[in-house]
Amino acid sequence: MIDRRLFSHFDWFTLALTMLLACVGLATVYSATHVHLQGIYKREMYWIVIGLALLLTAVIVNYSLLERLGYIIWGSSLLLLVAVFIIGKSSGGAKRWLNLGVFSLQPSELAKLALIIALAKYYSSRPLPAKGLMLKDMAMPGLLLAVPFLLIAKQPDLGTAIILWMIFWSMALIVKIRLRTLIGLWATMGAMIPIGWKMLKPYQKARLASFLDPAKDTLGSGYHVMQSKIAIGSGGLTGKGFTDGTQGKLMFLPEHHTDFIFSVYAEEWGLIGALVLFTLFTFLIIRGHAAATDSKDRFGFLLAFGITSMFFWHAAINIGMVAGILPVVGVPLPFISYGGSFLITCMIAAGLIINIRMRRFMF
Repeated sequence: MIDRRLFSHFDWFTLALTMLLACVGLATVYSATHVHLQGIYKREMYWIVIGLALLLTAVIVNYSLLERLGYIIWGSSLLLLVAVFIIGKSSGGAKRWLNLGVFSLQPSELAKLALIIALAKYYSSRPLPAKGLMLKDMAMPGLLLAVPFLLIAKQPDLGTAIILWMIFWSMALIVKIRLRTLIGLWATMGAMIPIGWKMLKPYQKARLASFLDPAKDTLGSGYHVMQSKIAIGSGGLTGKGFTDGTQGKLMFLPEHHTDFIFSVYAEEWGLIGALVLFTLFTFLIIRGHAAATDSKDRFGFLLAFGITSMFFWHAAINIGMVAGILPVVGVPLPFISYGGSFLITCMIAAGLIINIRMRRFMF
């Protein structure tokens, strides 16, 4: 039975933010695809309906159940990631999807939530050192990150691997790490940069090189960023109007309905529209932080904080990427970019924030 008192604490504001962002995403996907990729926006509508159903499910089920199943959820996500290499579907030189008949599932998106839940369980299930985590305390969290990180990087999916990395450090720092432990870890990782560089695919190296000098190869590795900047800049103050953008419609801008959808949005709605979108994301992050701060237990705090960090890093890296401030690493924009698995993950994550916030008074 669902306690009726929960409905008096239901976080309608977060639900409204989520649905408003999803509607903005649907409209932008429609604008980006209705000429050359007809039907994409219809699939996006189906994913929103499915996502809303899963959001409500995430609200209803007490989040404390996730604490008990934390490692099982993490292990299940690993099985899906391994299955990608065995029976997965390849596209664009990457093997990231499982074909389930009526739709394709991208397990790396669900792995983000699985990592957050597993880390929240680990950090909340044991007393933490008063002076912060020591190296031995980081062994288990490091393992929880390393296994999915390596599997996802192997696909290859550098963008999702980076998001896992940022979530891991965001949660570790909020828990608190001893300064000397942190310095030692970062020094070790710094020494491994040459090894990491050698492991990158040629196109990934080209993207990082083009970040330093996009004009060096405007028709190759720097093409995405140059066209993205043109789209954003041409939007001016108020934009060209809905469906009146040219960079996406004329197919100058690659990945215009996925990773670079913000460029389409900014071209059509201008600086004012971009600021409105920034405001919506800011409110969502504030609500996620409030859910963490007001949570009734440590697991709820860490779960809400991890989800909020996921939203923040996705938005910050995507917008920085399309604006040329950060390298192109293939990170979608929450609720806005087209993609069923990613939208489902974001919807479930928003549902968990609502869940944690509305149960803050329940004991």
